[in-house]
Amino acid sequence: MAQVLPIRLYGDPVLKKKALPVEDFSHIPALAEDMLETMFEARGVGLAAPQVGISQRLFVAAEYAEEEADEGPEADLKSRVKQLYVMVNPVITYRAGRQSILEGCLSLPGLYAEGAQRDLQVRVAYQNERGEPRVLEAEGYLAVVMQHEIDHLDGILFFQRMPPAERQRFLEEHREDLAEFQRQARAFLREAAQKSK
Repeated sequence: MAQVLPIRLYGDPVLKKKALPVEDFSHIPALAEDMLETMFEARGVGLAAPQVGISQRLFVAAEYAEEEADEGPEADLKSRVKQLYVMVNPVITYRAGRQSILEGCLSLPGLYAEGAQRDLQVRVAYQNERGEPRVLEAEGYLAVVMQHEIDHLDGILFFQRMPPAERQRFLEEHREDLAEFQRQARAFLREAAQKSK
């Protein structure tokens, strides 16, 4: 039975670390299931392992069908899934074009901004949850999702991809939110340390 994992917030050191390659795939299918469940619960489109405190090169993502007008925001996301992705040790091998769209992040809940510089098309070489090699060609929104999640594996958050002036504006505009996330991240780590004693 898949479980919902706590999502690490901005300020947690695990989000700044470069994640390690996955070599042992024995635990990956179960972890991916938990991560997908966590992503659905948080109503996200992608979730990287560092966001649940695991510094490994793995992320999950989903493509959803458009929301029906009568569904409303609380409708079950799982019923709208067109395609699920479990991507282990992903590497972008081809990039083309430029784009910038509105982005958010489950580790910065409620904050959105445009301005992160992204490629319009990417080709990603990766392994699935069983370690089998795969390649995905993505463009537009899906290409942004791939780049956003791979950035997490390198300790990079989306606002760090903005031009300096826009990044500064984002940080100033959301100073209080970011400070609150950092406070919550510290409290979570203190609590986790107490439990492990």
